[in-house]
Amino acid sequence: MDGNIVDAVGAIPARFTDAGPHAVVDIVESLSTIKSEGRHLWLGGDETVTIERVTLNAAGDAYDNHVSFPVGDFLPLPEGPDVNGVVPEIDIEGFDRNSDYLWFVGSHSLTRKRVKPHHATEDALRALAKIRKNANRHLLGRIPVVTQDGLPTLVARAAASDGTGGSLAAAALGLRKQTRLTAVLKDDEHLGPFLAIPSKDNGFDVEGLAVVGGRVYLGLRGPVLRGWAVVVELRPIEGDGRDLRLQPLDGGVPYRKHFLDLNGLGVRDLLAQGDDLLVLAGPTMDLDGPVRVYRWRGAARAATSVVVVGDEALVRVLDLPFGQGDDHAEGIALAPGDPSSIMIVYDSPAARRRPDPGTIVIDVFRLP
Repeated sequence: MDGNIVDAVGAIPARFTDAGPHAVVDIVESLSTIKSEGRHLWLGGDETVTIERVTLNAAGDAYDNHVSFPVGDFLPLPEGPDVNGVVPEIDIEGFDRNSDYLWFVGSHSLTRKRVKPHHATEDALRALAKIRKNANRHLLGRIPVVTQDGLPTLVARAAASDGTGGSLAAAALGLRKQTRLTAVLKDDEHLGPFLAIPSKDNGFDVEGLAVVGGRVYLGLRGPVLRGWAVVVELRPIEGDGRDLRLQPLDGGVPYRKHFLDLNGLGVRDLLAQGDDLLVLAGPTMDLDGPVRVYRWRGAARAATSVVVVGDEALVRVLDLPFGQGDDHAEGIALAPGDPSSIMIVYDSPAARRRPDPGTIVIDVFRLP
């Protein structure tokens, strides 16, 4: 592809009204992932502890009927409310729907405190030295989905839909410190050294999720190693109670690493399409762009850890527009009823995307 930025072929608003524990403006301004399911969208934000669902209206020109599902209603969050009663955010960065479950993943990242415009030099230096840890970010989980009143609905437990008499239950990796993915990766030669580095400093930062059969792919915004982005492949299986555990893979190691030549960009989201993965790519550091979509062909058939260069296995298919200080593409999903088009949702949306405090406008792009 020639690198020309393409324009959206359409746009559709999503309206949020069920504030739940968060104000709708907090949801609208921090969306980081999106998953389509028929006429419904699942959305998550990086400053909330909830999963949002909206439904395409009868006219087909907007998503509404918003319902907010607190994750803590289904799983015991590792970190509870602070002294002000505020539950630390999960920083949800990826969704996928597989079988009877909605899967979600937190960023697993550390954060460095922001420097604000009014900070004097000493205040700025103190802020930059402060690194925060939040156990709620270290979750990779699944929640059962059932149909209630014709709508996909999250529940803590349910009967399996396959008629076997089995049951479904919400479960997660990372409910306890010893079951965190970061505990598994701490001695990894490539990723281990970056676990103590905050996300916006090229530290470890999960920002994409795709589930294909029993395979779970986590796309990393960081680290980017000498220009190479990383996708971690896992096989979560049943553990004790609500804990998931990881199935051993190559040589007994419970994960695989795939290195993708994204021209220096990190992964901002993943979308499974057949055996392929669509990779939304953007800067790992705190920059505006570039933003691109790649197709990793045959990703779901990888039999071992692989290094994927930009040949026929990894094709650059779209260059997307991006803002200056806003409109950071964070989530990718297939458009409803149209596998040849994708929807993109933005963090820090520009004012034109927010016609009112509870509405966000989602872009639609045509895949070549």
